[in-house]
Amino acid sequence: MSAKTKHIIAIPMGDAAGIGPEITVKALNKPEIYDVCSPLVIGHAKVLENAMEFADVSLKINVIYEPSSGKYEYGTIDVISLDNLDVGTLEFGKVQAQCGKAAYEYIEMAVQLALGGKVSALATTPINKESLKAANVPFIGHTEILAALANSDDPLTMFEVKNLRIFFLTRHLSLKEAIAAMTKERIGDYLIRCDKALQRLGLENRKFAVAALNPHGGENGLFGREEIEEIIPGIQIAVEKGINAVGPVPADSVFYQALQGKFDAVLSLYHDQGHIAAKMTDFERTISITNGLPFLRTSVDHGTAFDIAGKGIASSISMEECIKIAAGYAGKFQTAQKA
Repeated sequence: MSAKTKHIIAIPMGDAAGIGPEITVKALNKPEIYDVCSPLVIGHAKVLENAMEFADVSLKINVIYEPSSGKYEYGTIDVISLDNLDVGTLEFGKVQAQCGKAAYEYIEMAVQLALGGKVSALATTPINKESLKAANVPFIGHTEILAALANSDDPLTMFEVKNLRIFFLTRHLSLKEAIAAMTKERIGDYLIRCDKALQRLGLENRKFAVAALNPHGGENGLFGREEIEEIIPGIQIAVEKGINAVGPVPADSVFYQALQGKFDAVLSLYHDQGHIAAKMTDFERTISITNGLPFLRTSVDHGTAFDIAGKGIASSISMEECIKIAAGYAGKFQTAQKA
């Protein structure tokens, strides 16, 4: 496959005060990335050049204005460079409004390219919630930004690591609020949407397990009634719609069972329940996939790491996996979108 026929994966550079630029240049210093896709960075050329200096990476920057103009060959980083940072005042590891604003603008540009069919997918680097707030960006994170820019309602978050896929019924809520949100209607709706999401990613046979909330799945009400009153009825709603779903399966075993191939995906009921399982499996190779958007988006599942930013010691393994998974799913996702 030639460079011109490979899927173009847009990579917004992220928060310039964090490790986003560093892991981007390190990932693109791996020849195998160019074997599977044509990576295009949306960011700031000077920041990327500075990152290469302290990361001991020697690549050429090719500033372009349209994705179709990229070289997409190892040794060159193709960049759509936005002049939206004062590099002279940029400080690593610190919350800065200019970095939050710029990070938002990189995502905005990437979304525009995806909606216009000029790139096949997004592979995103970390942004910082405090920097976004300092810049008066009215969103708490990537998922909310992407949903607004793409006019999508309540996108689904899925983690993938090795043979394990995890969807999340709730995300950034307190545990008390998350439990209140675990209604049978929401669970049934999510299982139906999760099934469609896996179908878009090319999985033909899809079996879901729903994690239990309480120890041992509640033991028929001994340890709580959520399973009886909401979770089981929610699963039944989905089953009646033709979804292959079982549960609730005790959370201390369901993720291991899925990793072993018993289930194609697990619906985690709250943030930490699924995050812990995925990151204990392989922290660096846990990749987040956002479904329910008109384009495919993958992301590293770590933050801006302000404590090590600018030191040249950040690992790019997660970024490499993020790009590879985007490239691997892009064709199937686009085919499904057109169907």
